[in-house]
Amino acid sequence: MGVREVDDGVIVLFGGRSEMGLEVVRRICAGREVVLAARRSDRLGEESALLRAAGARAVHAVEFDADDLSGHQPLLEKLAADHGRIGVAILAFGILGDQARAEQDPAAAVAVLHTDFVAQVSLLTVLANLLRTQGGGQLVVFGSVAGVRVRRANYVYGSGKAGLDGFASGLSDALHGSGVHLLLVRPGFVIGRMTEGMSPAPLSSTPQQVADAVVSGLRRRAGEVWVPRTLRFAFAVARWMPRVVWRRMPR
Repeated sequence: MGVREVDDGVIVLFGGRSEMGLEVVRRICAGREVVLAARRSDRLGEESALLRAAGARAVHAVEFDADDLSGHQPLLEKLAADHGRIGVAILAFGILGDQARAEQDPAAAVAVLHTDFVAQVSLLTVLANLLRTQGGGQLVVFGSVAGVRVRRANYVYGSGKAGLDGFASGLSDALHGSGVHLLLVRPGFVIGRMTEGMSPAPLSSTPQQVADAVVSGLRRRAGEVWVPRTLRFAFAVARWMPRVVWRRMPR
């Protein structure tokens, strides 16, 4: 399939402070309206200025708590009423959590899975229904190689990403022929605020590199992208690694 522009309409970034999300929006926002959805939306001035400098016609900040599932439907209805057609919706919220604490505290483990899986499923379902109704649009879902084969070192976070990967893959198939395009992004270790203080893993990338791959995938209407691409081949091998070896793998 050839290269096209991303779908027309407002660009919505759920997780309005996300480095990866902002880098994606910065690359596609020229002349377009943008909505940044995040908690403490009154403190998104810096992010809004960044996008206006990149050419966004207008930037709006709205309050969004991913964990408040009951608020997803009303928020999307209001966005559609206030701003019209959604062209690109990017889900860029999530937490790493504390693996050691989650292994001891069930509530901590559930909190990670609620944000990284349950909240994503809820919002994606609402968005998919809305985009089907409007006849098109694009969804960007940030999975992770951590969910392709879950490792002992971060199995709570990884299991959330594994669930999200499966859900997004199935939803993409369900949307086939509807005019709605879903792009599943599988980055490796991304050097940024979320991983600050951690030693970079092999084949690490930056938010800028992830954003370049996402924009290319949106324009090609790709089903999935790996960042960097070599991770696709690395995990093709990793799937078959003996478990006795795999359980000793670091994050």
